[in-house]
Amino acid sequence: MSRRMAVIAGSVLAAALVLSGCGSDDDGGDSKEGGSGSAGAEAKVLAEVAQPKVGEMAGAMGMWATDKNFVKAGLKKISGYPLAGGKAEWEVPLTGEVCWSSQTPTKDGKVAVVFQNDKKDPSVCTEIGVVDINKGKLLWHKQAVNEYGSAEMFDEIAVGGGTVAAAGTSASAGWKLDGTPLWKPSDETCDTVGHAGDDTKLVVVRDCGDTDDPKLQVETVDPATRAPKSTYKLPQGTEYVHVVAVDPLVLAADDGKSQGGSGISRFVTVDDSAARGKELSTIPAGGGKHGKYEADCPATEVTGCAQLAVSKEKNALYLGTSDPASSSSEARNDLVSFDLRTGKQLHRTPGSDSGRLVPIGLDDSGKVIAYQEANIAREEGGGVWQADPGTLKARQILQNPSDSYEMESRFESDRRALYAGGRLYLGADHVTEPSTVYKTPQPLAVVFGEQ
Repeated sequence: MSRRMAVIAGSVLAAALVLSGCGSDDDGGDSKEGGSGSAGAEAKVLAEVAQPKVGEMAGAMGMWATDKNFVKAGLKKISGYPLAGGKAEWEVPLTGEVCWSSQTPTKDGKVAVVFQNDKKDPSVCTEIGVVDINKGKLLWHKQAVNEYGSAEMFDEIAVGGGTVAAAGTSASAGWKLDGTPLWKPSDETCDTVGHAGDDTKLVVVRDCGDTDDPKLQVETVDPATRAPKSTYKLPQGTEYVHVVAVDPLVLAADDGKSQGGSGISRFVTVDDSAARGKELSTIPAGGGKHGKYEADCPATEVTGCAQLAVSKEKNALYLGTSDPASSSSEARNDLVSFDLRTGKQLHRTPGSDSGRLVPIGLDDSGKVIAYQEANIAREEGGGVWQADPGTLKARQILQNPSDSYEMESRFESDRRALYAGGRLYLGADHVTEPSTVYKTPQPLAVVFGEQ
């Protein structure tokens, strides 16, 4: 039995919990407060995507934005909505619920998804597809058949260097973006745990050990042949590793003792320019002088880490702390940045006195975008902050309405956040049955903005 199968039953719960760790022990860094007290533009709820009626939780992982549409995976489909919300302009029906999807579209708007086959009883994640979210079309739909003639089951999928790569508990398979097969499920010396990628690179995580003694390594490979270009071996005792970014190559390693089920014990930056990967820095999560910070990775999957941001231009990692550094600060938490080459803290800036700040990515100009969580006690809506990637000087750019605080807070344990075109999109990775606690129906996704 593989390590991933042994813990798969608890992966959804573990992925929803949050890390409470600490930053680097380095004394460097900038403690100067760089936050702004000015409020952002008043936002309103522009639209909601209704929650489909289901009797039990179902997968709906995937949320993206294009120049024309806000795209959300729903119940057995992927739909494209107007950017400011409204009725779906297109829908791509699928044969079952979505199990996993690639996080970032390719430059030409393609995403890969793993979904179920409802013709099987029980439904299993055997279907692979590529969707053009610019055109609203399923470009192709395939299965990977093993040596016994059965369709292989997959846990996750990624796109890297023009290759669609799927991995499961017992096999992996790959295709070109046009659907041409590259490799089929087969016996491997080292099990493929999963993949990560961007438009130019494909990274593979392999396990050359067993359930009781994992021996993990991360390979940067040729996307077409999977021939290793660089290999980095994780230290003994590492039970899982997640890929936070592929360029620069940033990993989140878990020694099995990550706090709160976050999946992160430490962040590791790897130089993969040579055949033997070299560790550049480590940012531990077990304690330090810079205050606790929060981030989250799935229990076993390679991709899917959230509540952080990475800048290639600044070679920096951005995290939100759980508490402010100063006991006199009114902020709920701080934003901090780390140098990926040295692991040293670079800057810190206080956030809001209303809700904690959670980094969610970079905007088109390279600035750090953070979601300000809603405040339940004060009945205040959340918002969006923008921070300079070099200095971390931050300002609020959107303030959500007060009557959205309950809805926003209900997204917290299953939240996907996206900021694009001046709008904030919040969505859930799962369709859920109606709540017995709240009277107001919870949407699957919501759009906030000025207009």
